[in-house]
Amino acid sequence: MVSNVPAMQLTAEQQTKARQWLAEGMKLSDFQKRLESEFGLRLTYMDVRLLVTDLQVLPKDPERPPTPPPTEAVAAATAASPDATPAAGGLGGVRVSVDTVTRPGAMVSGKVTFSDGQKATWLVDQYGRPGLMPETKGYRPSATDMQDFQMALEQELVKLGM
Repeated sequence: MVSNVPAMQLTAEQQTKARQWLAEGMKLSDFQKRLESEFGLRLTYMDVRLLVTDLQVLPKDPERPPTPPPTEAVAAATAASPDATPAAGGLGGVRVSVDTVTRPGAMVSGKVTFSDGQKATWLVDQYGRPGLMPETKGYRPSATDMQDFQMALEQELVKLGM
C-alpha cells in the first residue's frame, strides 16, 4: 500500500538519517528504496519528491565524469551544414546548430550531433513541443547526451532571445 507520509510523520532520528542520505548524494530512486527498506515507508516517486521538499534538502547532483575530447570523426561530423549557423554550440561531445531557415511548422529548428557521431534534426513547434528526428532509424541517444543536448539547445535559444 502506498501512503502519503509528510516529513513531520518521520521521527527526528529518521529525518536526520534521510537528510544525511540526500546530503551524501543519494539519487531519489535509491532514496525511495532506502525509505522502504529501513523505515518501512513505501512511497510513490512524487511522495518522495514532496518529502525531500518537506525536509528542506536539495539532493546533490551526481558528479559527471569528464568528457573526453571529441575524436576527429566527431569533430568532422559537427561541421555546420549550409543551412545552419556557423557557430554551433554544444556541451561535452554534443554539438547543436540552429537553422538559418526554419523548417516548416517549426518555431525554431536545427541539427545535433551526439557524442557517438550520430546526427539528428531537432525542432520546437509553435506550441513549444520539442521534436527529435534521428538520421538512423531507431537511434536513441544516451541519457547523458540528451541532457547535454537540452542544455546546449537552451544556450543556443538564449542567444536567439527565446
